[in-house]
Amino acid sequence: MNTITIAGRSIGPGFSPYMIAELSANHGGDLERAKRIIDLSAKAGADAVKFQVYTADSLTLDANRPDFHIEGGLWDGERLYDLYARAATPYEWFPTLFAHARAQGITPFASVFDIAGIALMEMLEAPAYKIASFEAVDLELVAACAATGKPTIISTGLCAVEDIADAVEAFRKAGGRDLILLRCNSSYPADPSEANLAAIPDMAARFGVPVGYSDHTLDAIQAVCAVALGACVVEKHVIDTREPATADSAFSSTEEQFVELVRSCRAAFLARGRITYGPDAGEMKSLAFRRSLYASQPIGCGEVFSRDNIRSVRPGHGLPPKALPTVLGRHATRDIAAGEPLSWDMVG
Repeated sequence: MNTITIAGRSIGPGFSPYMIAELSANHGGDLERAKRIIDLSAKAGADAVKFQVYTADSLTLDANRPDFHIEGGLWDGERLYDLYARAATPYEWFPTLFAHARAQGITPFASVFDIAGIALMEMLEAPAYKIASFEAVDLELVAACAATGKPTIISTGLCAVEDIADAVEAFRKAGGRDLILLRCNSSYPADPSEANLAAIPDMAARFGVPVGYSDHTLDAIQAVCAVALGACVVEKHVIDTREPATADSAFSSTEEQFVELVRSCRAAFLARGRITYGPDAGEMKSLAFRRSLYASQPIGCGEVFSRDNIRSVRPGHGLPPKALPTVLGRHATRDIAAGEPLSWDMVG
């Protein structure tokens, strides 16, 4: 599995999770609010801030038929066109947002939804692309991102294995090399019982690419568990304050929650560690408190070792306990004091 680099940051199984703060619609139509979210994301330790580049016309039709109205959930009763028009980030903001993010030391890039969005991102020298779960089946869009030659991240909410395979194939056929898949549940908010994080190592094995997690739940534990299972990327919606509300505020992390998410995910990565056995550096001093063989009473030279005069006890300065069957029945080569650790030169 190849290591992928975005703006100088390595992403892969051997690296701390790449933390993406998703701004999405949380600017609420206020450029200064968008900047504040960038600032808090950078302060929290995010590696990147991700925007969404679309217009209502690039996502849907300005139509009033029942198909174009939402039933149930956070946006119940809204017309798709009106929701997307309200939530969109104005194109004229992007030069300012990218410059502000870079000044804060955080990498800006975006989810794209059409060729116009890709063109804008190319103009701004975005270092990577994201394809949202709902667009993962748009293979022309996948191929267009691949054709830029830049790393692409594809969320896989709603996707069957066949859908993911189609997207991976389209990406490869278009010349794409660096691909990351994200496990995702595309409910808003997502039910933790439907996170199905066991898919993360399976996706990595099936498709041979780094796999991460796009989190729409309301707390941090799912993302932490994802990292423990090998997620190389974690994406989370971030907001500065719950009020005034935005289209995505109900399932977004506040600053305090995002700080804890970043800290916990990086701690989970450290805890996952590597496949290793035997004492780690921090355990070396504890070896002294293992069990080992000691004389439990004075033993004279030539006396036979028995369970009455030797025991397996702490500390660990004597022969290992597994030596007990070998020692029993043999004789002492010298006088041994009670409480003295046994060594092979004492055993005749």
